[in-house]
Formats: sequence, structure tokens, C-alpha cells
Amino acid sequence: MSKTGLQALVLMGLRLTKSHLSFLSSILFFFCASFAHATEVAFAGFAYVGQSQSVAAQFPYSKRFEATLGPDGVNALLRKNLASINPQGFTLIPRLDELAGRDQAIAVALVVTNETVSTEQFGQVYKVFAQIRGQALFFDFKSKTVLRAYPFSFAYLDALSAPPTDAQKDASISSIYLGKSGKPGILERFGQVLTQATLPTHTPKFVQITHVIVGDEAKKEFPSQYGPSVTETWVADTFGEAIAGKMGIPILPFAKGYAIGGVMAVSVGDSTVFNLTLPEPDYEFSVNLLKLKKAVFEETAAGKSLIYGTFATVKLEQPLAAKSYLDGQFKNGEVKVVSALQTDTDDFPAYQDSMRGLFTKLSSAIAGDSSPWIKSAAMSVNVDKQIISTRELLQSCK
Repeated sequence: MSKTGLQALVLMGLRLTKSHLSFLSSILFFFCASFAHATEVAFAGFAYVGQSQSVAAQFPYSKRFEATLGPDGVNALLRKNLASINPQGFTLIPRLDELAGRDQAIAVALVVTNETVSTEQFGQVYKVFAQIRGQALFFDFKSKTVLRAYPFSFAYLDALSAPPTDAQKDASISSIYLGKSGKPGILERFGQVLTQATLPTHTPKFVQITHVIVGDEAKKEFPSQYGPSVTETWVADTFGEAIAGKMGIPILPFAKGYAIGGVMAVSVGDSTVFNLTLPEPDYEFSVNLLKLKKAVFEETAAGKSLIYGTFATVKLEQPLAAKSYLDGQFKNGEVKVVSALQTDTDDFPAYQDSMRGLFTKLSSAIAGDSSPWIKSAAMSVNVDKQIISTRELLQSCK
């Protein structure tokens, strides 16, 4: 090849390189712009799970709390709180209408999934228990598909010398939403969850609690107002909140508790209803609450110590591959001291502590906590290997 021909090829190569660079720059700009939009998340508002016509019956105390806040309701408080937060994984924009015209639009809502207000009498004492459970629910606004959810809750317990009035019950719900004694309430916790939440940068892997069984020996210890579906949902939510919090992963909402046919209805404050599709989970948790049992640990003239025990099996599997990562039986006991002067004992709060303790400690072990609890609590062989494989799997689902 002549020197002139070689120079021509070199120059052509240089021209092609510049052309390629220009093309690549355009592609890079496109992807950067798309990524910027993909990482913008619009606040969709305060919402309830379920159809709008059933919200008032399902969440009467929350609706009354909303009514005390004026025409802008909870959303005004939320937007004020959210203005001061800086999420690590995305840019939060305050209103849903800012997504108009975009090819890709992601929204997040504070969805209240459960409201519980109950009163029980024990001797001369009236115990009031109130709890709100919610989720930071991310969804694709265009396809109406759930992307991920981060559950959280706030509980309030009080003892009164007389039956609680409606005003006192309303005050407990207000404390749950707004916070009490320096503890952040539901509205502030929503913002805290958003600061740590992430959006998938790859094809997401979905985790869901799909099956919950409450055995007869456990079911009899739940209050009478807890029907079968309420009991199962309570177990799923309690475990889901523990594993999501300790591992920092999203958990799809418990389908049996919140969705029909894989579709979850979410009603926002202006009565708009989003019918959101739940994706099929890649990995499924199953929880079998076998029994709740109490026993006397120590007894003296001043009173006695009772151990409240929870026995449950927890399983994590990949259904399509028929592969199991965790399949073990676990136990946990929590001690409650009862005075000799106390004639009536309210067992369920102690059982709640025991159940919550089991799920929290198991989740901590999966997250890498070196506490010796797992050794004494596990009633299965090779639990260490199972815990490690479960941890590695869940870390890939962030």
C-alpha cells in the first residue's frame, strides 16, 4: 500500500472516530437525560388501601384526624416535611402533575394499610391499643404497576381508669400520625423511609410474603376482634416490617391482605383510585405461626415472672426454580413481670412482644448480627448456612 493510501486510511479512521464520538456523545446525553428523569419521583399524596367507598368504614379514626387539618389535609403537612428531606436514591418532586408528558413516570405515596383501635378491660383498668400501619409505595404512574414498598408502623398503648372516650381515642390516633414524646409519627417516618429508599438500577427482583398460616394453638391467643384475615395480615406486616427494616430492602405488599387478583386499589385524598398491579415475586416468604405459649419462670411473694413464647417456621424460596434458601423453625421468649396485687393479666401485648421479637431477631441475624440468639432459637440443622444464603440473596434485591 502506498504512503498516500495509508495516510488516507488514517485520516478516514480519524474522521470515523470523530463521527463515532459525536454519535456516542448523543447516546450518552440521551441516557443521562433519561436517567435524570428516571430518578425523579413525584409525591402522589396520602392514600388508603382499598376502594374509596370503603375507606370511611375501614379507617374511621384516620378520616376524623384528616378532617381536623382543614381542606389541604395531611398532604399539606407531608409536603412541608418532605421539603426538608434529601433522598439518597432519587430526586423528590412535590406534585404528581409534574410528571405529565413524560415517557417514564415514577410516583410514591404514603399508603395506610391498617388502622387498629381496641379497648379491653382488665379489672379496674381499661387498656387502649391503637396502631397505624403504612407503606412508602413506589409505582410506575404510566403502567400502574407497583415497583417496591417499604412498610412501617406506629403503635400507642395507654391504661385508663375509665372507659376511653371518642375524644381520647382520636387523641391517640393524632399522636400516632404526628408523633409523641419525641418519637416521630407516621408522617415523619414516611420522610425517614424515603431518605433511605432506593430505586432499581437493574431488572428488579421482587420479594413478597405470600403465605401465612396461624395455627389453632396460636390463633386462640389473639383477641376476639381479630378475624382470620386480620390475624394473617398482622403476622405478614410484622415480619415484613422487620425484614425490610433490617435488610434495607423493599417488600411487596401482602397480597392476601391488600390485593384481589393481583390488583391493589389505592385511594388518594381527592377520591382518585389507582388500581395498581402487583408483579409476580421472584422470591417468596412463608410464615407459619405454630403456637403461642406462656409459662411461669419465677415466682415470689411479690409476684411472678412469666415467659411468653412464640414458635414459628419461616421459609424463603424461589418458586420457579423450586429452590429453598431458608426453611427453619424458630422460637423466642419474652419475660413479663406480674405483681401479686394484679388480679387480671393482659396476655396479648406480651405475646405481641414475643412475636415481634422473633421476627426482629431473625431479621437481624439475616442482616449479619452476630448475636448468639440464633443458636438457641433455631430448631433446625444447618441454620448458619441458610442464614448466609438468605442474606446474600436479599442483598441482591435492594
